[in-house]
Amino acid sequence: MASEDNIDIPSCRQKVKAIETCVNKVMRGQERAIRKLLAGYISGGHVLLEDYPGTGKTTLAKALAKSVSVDFKRIQFTPDLLPSDILGVSILTPNDNKFHFHPGPVFGDIILADEINRASPRTQSALLEAMAEGQVSVDGQLHPLNDTFFVVATQNPVESHGTYPLPEAQMDRFALKFSLGYVEPEAEAAMLADQETAHPLANMDACLSIDELKELKKKVQTIRMSSELQRYCVDIVAATRKTVGVRLGASPRGSLALMTISKALALFDGMEFVLPEHIQEIAVDVLAHRIILEQEASFSGTDPGEIIGEIVHQIKVPA
Repeated sequence: MASEDNIDIPSCRQKVKAIETCVNKVMRGQERAIRKLLAGYISGGHVLLEDYPGTGKTTLAKALAKSVSVDFKRIQFTPDLLPSDILGVSILTPNDNKFHFHPGPVFGDIILADEINRASPRTQSALLEAMAEGQVSVDGQLHPLNDTFFVVATQNPVESHGTYPLPEAQMDRFALKFSLGYVEPEAEAAMLADQETAHPLANMDACLSIDELKELKKKVQTIRMSSELQRYCVDIVAATRKTVGVRLGASPRGSLALMTISKALALFDGMEFVLPEHIQEIAVDVLAHRIILEQEASFSGTDPGEIIGEIVHQIKVPA
């Protein structure tokens, strides 16, 4: 693998563009969603996709995995899913009369946690440890996960029957939460043409190696953010804690996520430093799911995203 000194910004931008081009062939009209997903992926965060059925949440995760040539695992969350179904289990082997650990699907590179809010809180907590610590504990033994471990979780916003809402602590573990939305008619028509005889995923080839992916992750850490912009991030997050209608504001983890994902966006744009526009672009997706509204505000239909957008509009941009 190339050393950090050999990783130049134009080369990194070219590699990101290659991934975007690959995924765009499968996900028509979702350029903004692909950019956000890649920002979370390259910066080392996890992503929660909340949208209606059939909008391409699962396909997006699969396309990302195929474009980067990594191990993809899909976990269908259901009420009867157990923590051991995710983490793995120790099984007694008759040959040596010893217990041997058999890894579960969480030991992959890209994990699709499909309909995550259908699993019980106990099972959700098992995934939480993996997301928070990068490791799992089974029978008192710690097992580290891959350093490319990345969770893309999905949930349906219109269904409540048979679901268990994610607790605040687990929501806070997701660096980003966003929706895909419906595409324009032209893009939907192009999608029909693409899938008339076969799904584009079937013919999709990897456009980036695992070593190149790790180089991108390293380079994100070298993107500069001035102390003024760091304070700008902190001011935005701090404002969520004293806004009318908000019972609980974003945590310092929100500030860190805002900084790291803004760095990824700067890298995507071929820049060595973060601009205020990068922070403004991603603030809603990073922070809206981290705040808890007062009951009155929640019942009146107040949108957390609109609150974050208004805060960003009000906070003075550093000169």
